[in-house]
Order: sequence, then C-alpha cells, then structure tokens
Amino acid sequence: MRKKALLFAALLLAGCSQQVKYVQPGLPTAPEYPAGSWPASAGPRATDVEWRSFFRDPRLQGLIERALVNNRDLRTAVLRIEEARGQYRIQRADRLPTIDASAGATRSRSQGFGGVEGPGGAITQNRFDVGVGVSSFELDFWGRVRSLTQAARARYLATVQAQRSFQISLVADVAEAYLTERELDARIDVARRTVESRGRALRIGKLRLDAGVTSALDYRQIEVLLTQAQSQLADLELQRAQARNTLEFLVGGPAAGTLPAPLGLAGQGIVENISAGLPSDLLINRPDILEAEEQLRAANADVGAARAAFFPQISLTGALGFASTALGSLFSGGAFNWSAGAGVGLPIFDAGRTRGNLDVADARRGIATAGYERAIQNAFREVSDRLAGRRWLVERLSAQQREAAAQRNRADLATLRYRNGVANYLEVLDAERELFAAEQQVLLTRREQLTNAVDLYVALGGGLDRSAPIVTTPEAPGQAGAR
Repeated sequence: MRKKALLFAALLLAGCSQQVKYVQPGLPTAPEYPAGSWPASAGPRATDVEWRSFFRDPRLQGLIERALVNNRDLRTAVLRIEEARGQYRIQRADRLPTIDASAGATRSRSQGFGGVEGPGGAITQNRFDVGVGVSSFELDFWGRVRSLTQAARARYLATVQAQRSFQISLVADVAEAYLTERELDARIDVARRTVESRGRALRIGKLRLDAGVTSALDYRQIEVLLTQAQSQLADLELQRAQARNTLEFLVGGPAAGTLPAPLGLAGQGIVENISAGLPSDLLINRPDILEAEEQLRAANADVGAARAAFFPQISLTGALGFASTALGSLFSGGAFNWSAGAGVGLPIFDAGRTRGNLDVADARRGIATAGYERAIQNAFREVSDRLAGRRWLVERLSAQQREAAAQRNRADLATLRYRNGVANYLEVLDAERELFAAEQQVLLTRREQLTNAVDLYVALGGGLDRSAPIVTTPEAPGQAGAR
C-alpha cells in the first residue's frame, strides 16, 4: 500500500512540471519566391554543391582554405562554441547529485574547568573522520532544472550554428574580395591600353601641331583625354590595393605565396544555375535561421524555469562515514555514522521579484520569436533579390556588351573622320571617353553577376566546409551538426 502511495505521489508531482512545450512559429513569408525568377529546378541545390566544386579557380580555392584556418574571427567563433559547451555541461550537472568525499584529522588541546591539572586540567583530543556526502540536491519536481538545462543546450547549439553561419559568410567574403580584385585587374588592363593609345595619339598630335596640320585646341583636347585616363588608372590601382588588403585581412595573412596563378574574370567557372527550391527549405539550410530558432528554444525553456520558481524547491542533504578518536579504530563498527535531511523553500513575499522574472522571460521569448521570424524574412528577401539579379544582370550585361561594341565602332569612325578633316577632335574625344566608360561597365557588371551568383549560393545555405569535423553535444553525438 505504501509503495502504491509513493508511486501515485511521484506521478502526481511529475504531472506538475512547468516546462513549456516548444511550438515552431509558422512561416512568415509567401510559400514561393516572386514570379519572374529563373525556374527553381534550373540546376543543383546549393547544399549539394561544396564550395570547392562551386569555385573553379585554384587560387581562390587556396585562399578560402587559408581563411578557414587563419581567420581570427572564425577562431573566436569556434572558441565560443567551447565556452557554450562548458556552460551546458555545468548546467546539466545540476540534474544529478554532487557527491563529495572528505577525510580529516585534528588534534586539539583545551584547558579544563578551573584551570588546574588533573581531571579539570588540560585535555588533549584526537579526531579522525572519513566519509562521503550529498549537499543540497534539488528534486526537480517542477522542471526548473530541466528547463535550465534545455536552455543551456539550445544556447550551445546556437553557437554551433553561429559558427557555421560565419564560415559561410567568410567563404562569400573571400570570394567577393577576390572577384573584385580580378575585376580591377581587368579594368586596369583596359586603362593601361587606353593610356598607351592616347599617349601615341598625343605624340601624333604634337607632330601634327608642329606641322600646322592641327590646331592647339585639338592638341590640348588630346592631352586632356590622356590625363583623364591616367587619373582613372591611378584610381583603379588604388582600389586594387585596397581590395588586396581586404583579401589578406580575410585570409588572415599574405594572399600571395605558393598559390596558383589567378584565372581571369571571364574564366572563373562559377556555378551560376543553382536551384532556388522553396522558402521552407531555408528553415533547415540556413545556419542563421537555425541559430535564431535555437535562441527561441532557449527563451522558451527560460519561461518554464521562471514558472517553476513559483513552486517549492525541495532539496536533499545526506552524509555517511566514519569518525573516531583513534586512527586504528576509525573503521570499526562503532565509528560508523550517517545523517540525512530534506529542506523545502517556498517564496511567500519577494516584492514581485519572481513575477518580474517571469515577465522578463515572456518578453524575451517574444523578442526571440520576432528575431526568428525576421531571420526567415531576411533570408527570403536575400534569395529573392539574388534571383532577380540573376535574371536582370544577364540582360544588362548583354546590352552593355552591345553598347561597348557600338562605341568601339563609333570611335573608329570618329578617328577616321578626324584624319580626313571631316570632323574636329571634339567628336573623337567624346567617342573615346564613352568607349572607355562602356568597357569599364562591362567588366563591372560581369563581376557583379558573379558576385550575385556567390550571394545566391550563400543565401540558400551553400558554402559549408563538409570536410570539417561536426561539432556535437556531449549527450547527443551527431545531432548538433545535423540540425
């Protein structure tokens, strides 16, 4: 009868757990991406293409590998995982009793009553003891400790996802800095050829001026055109130096060394037909969304812990061991002793502190929910923007290439008309200036198109280093990296 009563009481207390069940919020976006994008099934999924296959330039692959090893911010993210793992282990330990072992020996001398020798004189005593004990182990009837453990685990998993998210961003940042450098290299080549061409034109103009064939105004216009090209070349050189510095910062060291020679902007071979899939796929593919969800789980568990604080906290203490005045009789039967106790604490008046903690936990859960939904909406916007860019940048590049070809023909005709005396050099000046701008825009748009492909790849959750070891929780191996 007693066993049945104890079992019934245990079941009753278990049913009083204040843990809050987690419910995933609904998708706060449209079920599909906006119309007008390329077909969702146009190519492979981003998560199925590792970055080594996505980027074909061997030099870029080497730079990314170095960045994943040397980047200091990535190191910090990994260390934060270890910090959160330690916090989780500390919190999980509260679910089990802490057993301490102790041993001691004391020798004391005290003056007897009356301060004289004899029975009432000085007394010397020895005491030896050894034992084990449990101090203040909380019986988690209301789920407070379990909720705190769940919150610590969720925060640990959030740091894992934060590290994965940073890794993806680092891959994209290195790739974009590298593509910018390649774009500037190509634009510098165009600028140098233009400077050389206009330098030759200036020398010819000087001969024509000395021969009286052309006017000083035409000669000065050629000179102005040359100085403009030289100024633009210097500006491009500055931009390339800054892009190289950015790349070395991301890589965590010099970007040169034993790496292969770079491929040109036109030979990058980046996969540009990644499949977009559905917005719901982002919930399992984007580490930043998974991080926000783990933060929401942690906030939800904190609410359960705050609710449990309204109920009594029951704790147990106990000890057993041996104590004796002589070392030789320490483990004799008469030296054995034990003690056990239980304590109950119930908040009666705390000036609203417990209620305030619950309000704070509820508010933080609302904030985490809004953050989770915002992360989904931001991911949806990023993918939608990149899909729009994938379509319209193709048309813009095609139009700019046609414009550059037309400007080249116009410049050739203007030069021919000038040499035949049909037109003045102002017409040549305008044609040359607009040709140079058109050629620069073609290179700029091509780099933007490649960058957009990288951004889409990352926005869909691609770019993780699948060869890296998966970080796992101490109690559930493999789950952290698989979420």
